[in-house]
Amino acid sequence: MYNETLRGEKETIVSDDGSLTLYSKEFDESYHSPKDGALRESLNKHVIPALTLHEGKSFLRILDICYGLGYNTLATLHYIKSQQLDIKVEIISPEFDEALVRSLKEFTYPPEFDTLRRVIEALSNDFHYEDEQFKISILIGDARKTIPKLLPAPCSLLTDKIDIVYQDAFSPKVNPMLWTREWFADIRALCSDDAVLTTYSTAAATRMGLHENGFELHYYDAPDTRISLIASPQRIESLEWIDMALKIARNPDARSLRDVELKQSL
Repeated sequence: MYNETLRGEKETIVSDDGSLTLYSKEFDESYHSPKDGALRESLNKHVIPALTLHEGKSFLRILDICYGLGYNTLATLHYIKSQQLDIKVEIISPEFDEALVRSLKEFTYPPEFDTLRRVIEALSNDFHYEDEQFKISILIGDARKTIPKLLPAPCSLLTDKIDIVYQDAFSPKVNPMLWTREWFADIRALCSDDAVLTTYSTAAATRMGLHENGFELHYYDAPDTRISLIASPQRIESLEWIDMALKIARNPDARSLRDVELKQSL
């Protein structure tokens, strides 16, 4: 499913908000929607709604799937600093492209990230950054292997539940293993009861995989970007709830992606 020979082949794209992203030849897909804008997509689809829904909390643990160019993680820090939020954050992010992460200290980020240069360099060199307010760990390797190590167990790498999940992997079409029912089962096991999962994918298979694991689903109309999805174990009254029972009744053939079927097709 993955093609390591193409992994290093990437092209720079200027997205519509002026921020740069990359196009991956391995996945035949860009890291961000060029139309929505790399920085704008991170802030408006992920960071702002997730932090707003957890407003008032003094600590949040975030799972950023996957690190990629680091926009979601860095936009989180930028937003917290720019809004002067009194909150501490731990971010855990799997990423299998080690060479990409190491190269990011040379990447041209938007000026909003200028104050985060020390963070970017530490993550590129050591895959870890920590100060009094922020702790960030990049887990190098296949997310399907690293995420189970966070699940509750005596040897778990995670000490408590996840509050926010940025489900922002390459699309289900090109990277289906990070969108299956079994994947979302692992994610749900990590989540607190009021966790918020943000994702750009509104595909039926994505909705089914989340629904089958006990997530309530909501549409989110982010400013200046296309409609996205917010999921939580609890229904969020301030958002447009998706009646999945009605959706399934109208489309009984809708199915989640399944590990076994994907493995059989390889």
